[in-house]
Amino acid sequence: MNTGNLKKIVIIDDEPDILYTVKEICLHGGWDAHVASNGMQGLELCRLQNPQLVIVDYHMPEWDGIKTVKKIRQLDGSVSILVLTVDERQETAEKFIEAGATDFANKPIKSADLISRIKMNLRINEMQQAYKEEKHQVLIDKGMSPATLNIICDFMKDNKEGLTIEEISKELNLAYQTIHRYIQYLIENKKIETLPIYGQIGRPKNKYKLSSI
Repeated sequence: MNTGNLKKIVIIDDEPDILYTVKEICLHGGWDAHVASNGMQGLELCRLQNPQLVIVDYHMPEWDGIKTVKKIRQLDGSVSILVLTVDERQETAEKFIEAGATDFANKPIKSADLISRIKMNLRINEMQQAYKEEKHQVLIDKGMSPATLNIICDFMKDNKEGLTIEEISKELNLAYQTIHRYIQYLIENKKIETLPIYGQIGRPKNKYKLSSI
């Protein structure tokens, strides 16, 4: 098979079964996949292959996922970095985003869901690469990308009733943690309105809409 025109994906994980499974999913999706069993090997593979997407495990010996993400981001400012993790805490996501991660996929993940997540992150890479070539700002704040922010804002701009983080996450195929961080950024910069949902049982939720100002 000629892989010259295929999007390249580097997969970094210390578990052989996961490496094999994710590689097969990537091949099934029509991408050129390369694997590494630790962060140092993964960084070198990124140097050699110049991928559009890197899929990184969180818990690995020597270099963990956060250190690996930092090293890859230093090497390439526009590559998408998708983190595989069983840790769903927002504080963990914040550390990864500050290190330069683009998005998250919680283990275990179904093949169809991972393919959808990969497609979105490749789209983000295309936009980031265009910003880089046009010499626009590549990062806006603590590892956050204008490409991801624009995708979220474009999706929200025509909605007048407001959307929950879960709704945005589901429609865009981006992780809840990712959407949450960008929503917080928009709130901090007074570009979004918070609409409380009243009368709920259990944990309160909010809807969000772009500010008309």
